Amino acid sequence: MSTLQVIALLMYGAFLLGAVKSIDFTHFAKNKQQQHLIFGTAASLFVLWLFKAGIFEGLDVHFLGLSVLTLMLGFRYAIIAAFIALVGATATGYGTWQNLGVNGLLGTVLPISVTYLFYMLSFHRIPRQLFVYIFTCAFFPAAFSIALKTLSLGAFYYMDGIYAWDIIFDNYILLIPLLVFPEALLNGMAITLLVIYQPTWVYTFHDKFYLDN
Repeated sequence: MSTLQVIALLMYGAFLLGAVKSIDFTHFAKNKQQQHLIFGTAASLFVLWLFKAGIFEGLDVHFLGLSVLTLMLGFRYAIIAAFIALVGATATGYGTWQNLGVNGLLGTVLPISVTYLFYMLSFHRIPRQLFVYIFTCAFFPAAFSIALKTLSLGAFYYMDGIYAWDIIFDNYILLIPLLVFPEALLNGMAITLLVIYQPTWVYTFHDKFYLDN
């Protein structure tokens, strides 16, 4: 493993440890709905991430689905669910085990953090309405997240000397304009359906804030 891979693994481990330590496992063991949501979303992500396209190993593109995951589970549980999905996907060839920390940090923690930051800013700074929630908490964060994830992973592969910059740019970075709208649309549509038909599944959505007003 390279120095950057080790650093990324340690940082990812710190996020995972922080997420796990803050969970009340006694309450979690009794909360069947929470268990079903976490493992169900992890399984959904696992399947979603298997549909990828790319020529060079690591320079693959696929839907993330992490914005809707974050809004459904909250920051801590989203980190854990994404970890479960990442381990399963890595075991089936999604990436190498040496890159687990990099994929975890830049591919899951970064998009989850971006989405949750958008959510917090929206909740405290913008009038709370249903369409505001859908667009500022799901649609725009999803677009920004996949662009940032692609740029950061591309920078890692260049800094670690894995690929030359022209290969990264032509086969990865150049695809960002083609990725942002589909990712935003997927997350926006998913969260719209959830808040309409299954609002109790969405941790960050409350009728009294976004509908009753």
